[in-house]
Amino acid sequence: MSRPFNVRVYGILINQNNEVLLSDENRFDKQFTKFPGGGLEFGEGTKECLKREFLEELGIEIEVKELFYLTDYFQVSAFDKNEQLISIYYLVKAENLNSIQTSSKSLDFTNGAQEVHRWKSLETLTPKDLTFPLDKLVAEKLALT
Repeated sequence: MSRPFNVRVYGILINQNNEVLLSDENRFDKQFTKFPGGGLEFGEGTKECLKREFLEELGIEIEVKELFYLTDYFQVSAFDKNEQLISIYYLVKAENLNSIQTSSKSLDFTNGAQEVHRWKSLETLTPKDLTFPLDKLVAEKLALT
């Protein structure tokens, strides 16, 4: 029996203060922290997907740089146990970083917000700062760079 794949594309955006952008989300009756990005839609490429996601979620245009990490082991989706998750992480650049609305607190869902962004110092970033296994792995890899 064939099972579906869920392809996710994420951007690692680092500012001039050596901080990485994180996305806190309140969806599906769960609160979680991940890197900005989302699901690949039928008919679009991975870089197109990431540009669309950043525009939709953050209101900024990005330049997709090199591939940072691609899932290289079997991972079941946290939201659907019948889906295999494939996640693609790119390093990205952007202008107008000051236009990104951010919070200084983790999971700051005031005023009914479903998604909040915040900067986290790369020096203090640990896998514990992220919710999902692949994001935790990427945080470990970022610490090594």
